[in-house]
Amino acid sequence: MEKLEMEAPDSSLVDKAKKPISKRLNKYERVFQPCLAEVLGTMFFVFIGCVSVIENTPAAGRLQPALVHGLAVAVLVAVMDRIRSGSHFNPPFTVAVCLCGGLELAMVAPYLVSQLVGGVLGAGMAKLMTSPERFSNASGAAFDLLRSESQLYRALFGEAAMTCLVTLVVLMVAVNSRTKTPFGPFLVGSTVMFNILAGADISGACMNPARAFGPALIANHWTYHWVYWVGPITGGAAAAALVRLVLGDQKLRIVLKS
Repeated sequence: MEKLEMEAPDSSLVDKAKKPISKRLNKYERVFQPCLAEVLGTMFFVFIGCVSVIENTPAAGRLQPALVHGLAVAVLVAVMDRIRSGSHFNPPFTVAVCLCGGLELAMVAPYLVSQLVGGVLGAGMAKLMTSPERFSNASGAAFDLLRSESQLYRALFGEAAMTCLVTLVVLMVAVNSRTKTPFGPFLVGSTVMFNILAGADISGACMNPARAFGPALIANHWTYHWVYWVGPITGGAAAAALVRLVLGDQKLRIVLKS
């Protein structure tokens, strides 16, 4: 009994120490720091992703880009997650999270601009790091698979479907309260990885307009570039609709609440 009485004050002190002290975030932490995190996270993701494509060897096939993109997403999201940005690094993620109430509408445009700037910086870094010959042969890691109209609609559908899947994972592990998990970065990275393994030969499995825009600008390769905007944005919106209408908790779901 005495031991319990002596330990009680200590345990309460520990509990108080563990309890986070809430304080009002200043403007830098509310606005500028999240945007900088989006720039840096997208920049490094696009940089390492582009290098993995430019330096890829035929023997590695889709495995090298799949592993690099998936692991890069997992690491960057895990590192940046506690910064208020939420570690999107992808315009469809930002739009979907906003549609599900996880982001203020006023921050959507700054996030999108930050992601596109990061994509351009990352593609520029990849160009500086790789040889001109390899860079040219890979079109700067821009998505150059689409050569004819016959490929177009399969690629468009693939981008929409794969982006829907990975965005759904993001919303379920980060926004939906019933399914939130600390394994979110691993799950999102794994989804990116197996999407690339499955669909890289169809569309390149971009799933991210910022990842497509940066290399396209640096390499000046715009052939069917619109596919990598329309497909992912459509897929992201579809994922948000699924969460809002079917899969979300009571707070997120807008129908069938009773």
